[in-house]
Amino acid sequence: MTIKTITCHHAINHGAMLQAYALVTKLRLIGHDAEIIDYRPDYLQGVKLWERDKRFRRIGLGWAYALAKLPSRLLALKREKVFDEFYRRHLPTTVKFYSTIGQLRINPPRADAYIAGSDQIWNTTFRNGTDPAFYLDFGDSDTKRISYAASFATSQIALEKQAWVKENLKRFDSISVREASAVSILEQLGYTGQLVVDPVFLLDIPQWDEIADIPDCDNDYILVYDLMNDSAIASVAQRLAKLYGSKIYSVGPRPLRYVKCNFNYSGPSTFVGLISKARCVISNSFHGTAFSIIYRRPFFVIERKDGLNVRMRDILSRYGLLDRIVNVAVNDEQLISSIDYKSVESLLNKDIRISQSFLETAL
Repeated sequence: MTIKTITCHHAINHGAMLQAYALVTKLRLIGHDAEIIDYRPDYLQGVKLWERDKRFRRIGLGWAYALAKLPSRLLALKREKVFDEFYRRHLPTTVKFYSTIGQLRINPPRADAYIAGSDQIWNTTFRNGTDPAFYLDFGDSDTKRISYAASFATSQIALEKQAWVKENLKRFDSISVREASAVSILEQLGYTGQLVVDPVFLLDIPQWDEIADIPDCDNDYILVYDLMNDSAIASVAQRLAKLYGSKIYSVGPRPLRYVKCNFNYSGPSTFVGLISKARCVISNSFHGTAFSIIYRRPFFVIERKDGLNVRMRDILSRYGLLDRIVNVAVNDEQLISSIDYKSVESLLNKDIRISQSFLETAL
């Protein structure tokens, strides 16, 4: 079967690229001809302020702003380069590039089935959550339309957006979502959805090891994956390092002063490799949590200040791991506590089987 998936696959974010890779790879492993639709709207490409704001189109102002931002932009380009390399090497995408829903509607990629997902494609607090492309509003009417592990990322949708989402979900033949809260949202909108695991869980450890890049460094380290420069993560990481007598490494988007080694100019392969060997992982990220579980690593989650914690809470609740959410008041006994991964594996393996069955049946 020819399948085209659509997701936020080109974001400069480890989890976004890895979930896109996982789904298309799983589909290929079970015998399908699968590709990712190379859909990159301007809001996911980081349009420059002087292009977006008319004030900066005046002669001189755009260049002045560009020069002021040049140092940080050069560092951002260095980071983008390693993500682009992963994209070129590991993400099979359509030859045609699309930047608008209009382009998708005029000349859609041909397929037997479209799959929307995973990650926060339906997060209506972001622009992608109200983009018809992620609700498969393109292509022939007889093409099968499926969502796999789509996430609303919040526990409810704003009232003024509910009717729009409800209308756009009508196109789907089968719907699956990543969080229990999303199943409840679907029910409120009059739909039935299957709860499935994030695509990263569809690949096993040997399959992830194939793309993992393990840096040549001391392997006794606490790994920090901090998306928000959170002082609570810094505090907990430093306490853990002292308890274990370990170094602290960071694989987040910006350098942290308190760590021994920053890998902020490293791509998704290094992210996987570092988690696979970490003594313990501390993050405020869904995929930082997910890969810690995949590799059976000790880990802790610090909740995000922006409130986007439904995703982490859901997965931790599902596998009896809510005690891994901590804050600066956590005691030393909890910090050195272990995880009963035998119990987690039993529940997770059952969910993986259900998820694979959903894909096979929907297709």
